[in-house]
Amino acid sequence: MKTRTDLFLEEVRENLTSNILPYWLKLKDPRGGFYGEVSADGTVQYDAPRGVILNARLIWSFAAAYAALKDTQYLVAAVHARDWFLDHFCDHKYGGVYWSVSAEGERLDDKKQLYAQGFAIYGLSELYKVTKDDEALKNAVNLYKVVETFFADAANGGYIEALARDFSPLEDMSLSAHDINADKTMNSHLHILEAYANLYQVWPDEGLKSRVEALLEIIGTRVMAPSGHLQLYFRRDWSVLPGGLSYGHDIETSWLALECAFALRDADVVTRVRPWALRMGLAGNEGLLPDGSMRYEQLPDGSFDDSRQWWVQAETVVGNLWLWKYHSDDDALERALACWYYIQKHLVDPHAGEWWWAVLPDGSLDLSQPKAGFWKCPYHNTRMCLQVLSII
Repeated sequence: MKTRTDLFLEEVRENLTSNILPYWLKLKDPRGGFYGEVSADGTVQYDAPRGVILNARLIWSFAAAYAALKDTQYLVAAVHARDWFLDHFCDHKYGGVYWSVSAEGERLDDKKQLYAQGFAIYGLSELYKVTKDDEALKNAVNLYKVVETFFADAANGGYIEALARDFSPLEDMSLSAHDINADKTMNSHLHILEAYANLYQVWPDEGLKSRVEALLEIIGTRVMAPSGHLQLYFRRDWSVLPGGLSYGHDIETSWLALECAFALRDADVVTRVRPWALRMGLAGNEGLLPDGSMRYEQLPDGSFDDSRQWWVQAETVVGNLWLWKYHSDDDALERALACWYYIQKHLVDPHAGEWWWAVLPDGSLDLSQPKAGFWKCPYHNTRMCLQVLSII
């Protein structure tokens, strides 16, 4: 008889290979790249602008899927995404990657967001793992050097949130409409850490290793509060700006920081990071709701946004699996399973494919947000599936 974990594995693999990845394969533009947006009703916006985050995450998702599943259609898709990305998102004059381009590849928003440089490094280094494509590695290393040259804050540590195309100061550095204008953010430092650790696995440079160690120290001593929750926004000197609590980022960082420590193959680093990771994971789980899902956030005024965002649920599954496997939290496996059951029942679209953006507090689907777009990408849910397949 199959156990619950056997069924968990089967269901997750089926969701990845029959629901998530096929959806995104259909969005390949035969002219190059991938279409930039799909509305909740399934309408493909063929002429929509294309965001760097979606396109970088497409490279990572298909390359990582190929590494795990060895299905050549995923490798073909990753290369397809790479070709258009290198041609149109990379700034061949100043360096770095743009925020957005048109469907034809013309530059639209040419600011240089730290977060975007990170995901470009992340996607290209993942592709190198499976192709040994020197062009992908060269571009990833060049982007690392851009970040270190222009974004690094030598006086205070960490990295500046955003710069203009020519790397001059930018008045509005906010990452999205949801974020405030801050010199430094938790979110960008987390994903620069993730990108650098991934690059280190294929380019084991000692300077890069030292930057990963420094970023882990920042996460554990600057970003994480004594409560275990992550502080979200900072001034240049790391003084904290007002912000709420992001349960999804707490639980995501809890496992991702430890994974990045593992990537360095340094026992001393792992020993230092492990208790931080546990504290963040337990803090993140304070956002769990009785139905097994995770609420989105606590707002600065103390009220809660109880919408169930797709990415938060995916990270809740992974974070609890890591608590179970690496911190001996026996109850965490049950929490991961409960959240997966919620995802299956409420967020997965079994008809058109992919997951919905969110379930609103009243239980209805949030159909105002796209199925695919600047921020709706096959990253969190693909990564969740791949983590489940590797951990269980």
